[in-house]
Amino acid sequence: MIAINLLPHREWARKKRREAFYVQLGLAVLVGIGAAAVVFAVYEARLGVQEARNQLLQQEIARLDAQIKEIATLQEELEALKARQTAVESLQADRNLPVHLLNEMVRQLPNGVALRSIKQEGTVIAISGVAQSQERVSELLRNLGSASPWLTQPQLIEIVATTMNLNPGGQRRVFHFSLRVTQGQRPASAPAGAGPRTP
Repeated sequence: MIAINLLPHREWARKKRREAFYVQLGLAVLVGIGAAAVVFAVYEARLGVQEARNQLLQQEIARLDAQIKEIATLQEELEALKARQTAVESLQADRNLPVHLLNEMVRQLPNGVALRSIKQEGTVIAISGVAQSQERVSELLRNLGSASPWLTQPQLIEIVATTMNLNPGGQRRVFHFSLRVTQGQRPASAPAGAGPRTP
């Protein structure tokens, strides 16, 4: 028996194509949503891993910052200890300086010169005394200026000729002088506890 389709076949085919299009569109939407969900899950997992790494890095940075602060504190303490050590060494080196200065003064004092007073203010030493002649005072200035490693820059302030009464009943002409000299540094070749070098 022959079947004759009296329905409009073009509309039926169009309807089938439309239904197939909607099915394919739905499948594409589902595949897109699934792919987006997979991509979102992958990136979310990567983001979680990176956040864990960042947190670990921040913890390490905080630990290193604490160590850096501790090192800075130790460096400050080390600098303070070095300053104290330098001060102690300086005091140790200068402890015997007055003895050296007096010893050097005796070494450089020529015959015929007697000292009456020695006064020190800072590095400047004021000396007053009596000499038999002006040449003796000049010799003392030369000795202090060139032959002494501990005393430098001698300057004559005043020299006055007077007469001195002697016990047996005579008089003698003498020269009262005052001068200024600068305390030099300890010679580099002399250790802190050693005496001055002989000229």
